[in-house]
Amino acid sequence: MTLTAPAPADASRTEPARESVYSPGRPLDLRRTVGLLRRGGTDPTMVFDGPVIWRALRTPGGLATLALRMTGGEVRASAWGPGADHALDLVPALCGAGDDPSGFDATRHPLIAEAARRHPGLRLPRTGAVFDALACAILEQKVTSMQAFGAWRFLVSRYGEPAPGPTPRPMAVAPTAEQWRRIPSWAWHRASVEPPQSKTIVRHAERGERIARAVLAAATGSDRDRVLTSLPGVGPWTAAETRLRALGDPDAVSVGDFHLAHEVGYALTGHRTDDAGMLELLAPWAGHRQRVIRLIFAAGVMEPRRGPRLAPEDHRRR
Repeated sequence: MTLTAPAPADASRTEPARESVYSPGRPLDLRRTVGLLRRGGTDPTMVFDGPVIWRALRTPGGLATLALRMTGGEVRASAWGPGADHALDLVPALCGAGDDPSGFDATRHPLIAEAARRHPGLRLPRTGAVFDALACAILEQKVTSMQAFGAWRFLVSRYGEPAPGPTPRPMAVAPTAEQWRRIPSWAWHRASVEPPQSKTIVRHAERGERIARAVLAAATGSDRDRVLTSLPGVGPWTAAETRLRALGDPDAVSVGDFHLAHEVGYALTGHRTDDAGMLELLAPWAGHRQRVIRLIFAAGVMEPRRGPRLAPEDHRRR
């Protein structure tokens, strides 16, 4: 009888990577583009490790981890796991290959024109992962970024699946819709997620695939909004955040955001405004309103803070 050595506990960490090279054919700021998807510095699905961006994801072929590096105008991609080949196929979309700036006129405002000149490689990424984006946006409803990122880290780390490959730190792939549905009530409480948000995610996880198909089949941003806002607990803000992350929608505007209207108003006029004022200011760029917002953020023009920061209240000990 021939004896064989046992396989490593996680063979994906020792297997060779699948590799590819993507040539975008136009300027690309990889960090600003793909980095839009990271939810805080401790996001278990995405890690910045020097010049390399690591992303854990789920593909039709299974789990995968991507490592992306910009070298000489090209994106060099390495992938591990059963979904490695599918992950490499997603690299152009993650790098904004489908982001079409046709018809965008940056010269309508000097700040936007200067930001576009200084950041020609800013693109909008597309993941195609609708339910991931929807769950993440629901977690971010009516809380601070710190609270939302902490909840995402806690839940994904514990109820997602370990990412394959030699990741620079432990990473995880976000749960499937079915895995989100099975998260126990005590875990939502430990993650500081309020019942309205946890119940919304669980409720929609029961038909997560159907929701994703309907959103992906919608032809326009308005059609996508109609699909998403027909779901209980999903309003215009959550719909826009989902469109932005999953579909790279260049026209998504997160109406109802606590800070966004103030920042857009200050950048474009020197004065804060409300949601209606923001939409009026962005109207000349219809079809590219999210692109304008990204350029405003890239320009670093921010309204001075006048009040104290919101102090999150921790209900977990009650």
